[in-house]
Amino acid sequence: MSARSIEQPILVALDVATIETALNLVGLLQPYVGGFKVGLELCTALGTPQVVEAVGKAGGALFLDLKLHDIPNTVAASVRAVCELGSAVRMLTLHCQGGAAMLRAAVAAAHAAPQRPLLLGVTVLTSIDGEALHNELGVGADLETHVVHLARLAQACGLDGVVASPHEVAAIRAACGPELLIVTPGVRPTWAARDDQRRVMTPTEAIAAGADYLVVGRPITAADDPVAAAARIVTELAR
Repeated sequence: MSARSIEQPILVALDVATIETALNLVGLLQPYVGGFKVGLELCTALGTPQVVEAVGKAGGALFLDLKLHDIPNTVAASVRAVCELGSAVRMLTLHCQGGAAMLRAAVAAAHAAPQRPLLLGVTVLTSIDGEALHNELGVGADLETHVVHLARLAQACGLDGVVASPHEVAAIRAACGPELLIVTPGVRPTWAARDDQRRVMTPTEAIAAGADYLVVGRPITAADDPVAAAARIVTELAR
């Protein structure tokens, strides 16, 4: 039941179409970053076990961003299957919106395994702003209040951490204390484009706000020189 963590704070998002592209990035970037996020695009194209095996053999620590969201029994079974994929999988996401019963079922399944990844609850996607939260999703609370509510729910259900926009990191840290891990997408250096992310912050600002891990994708993977881009972020954080 021991959890496997990642030492360095930068997690590179491998949101690419082919495993060849992903493995090339792993080979280039592994010396500079803590691990690699793989999500629905690559796992749907190739299959989750195949992706985990390939990236694991290449030496990459995996943040498996599956965002599980289903009835408790189905999510628990999925967590058990992920735990059997091996030690390369260090983190796994599931949606806090699935509710307490689903979250607790996931925690129970993970803790029953001989080894497990860290379980992270996704709060509100960084592509959702306050207007979309109210008008499209029908949530009455303001965005920060809703995110903190979901983070507290995740913590109460026994999850190791949450995934949240950098703009909610400080509020989560104040509400949940230092023990809850916070993984932050929506991180953009000042020299990178925002793309489709609405709630963004620089890597240095996100760490200062209380984030433990930073998910960085296109500013590194779409750069003319991905290694130089990753090294630049590492240097900025070191300062």
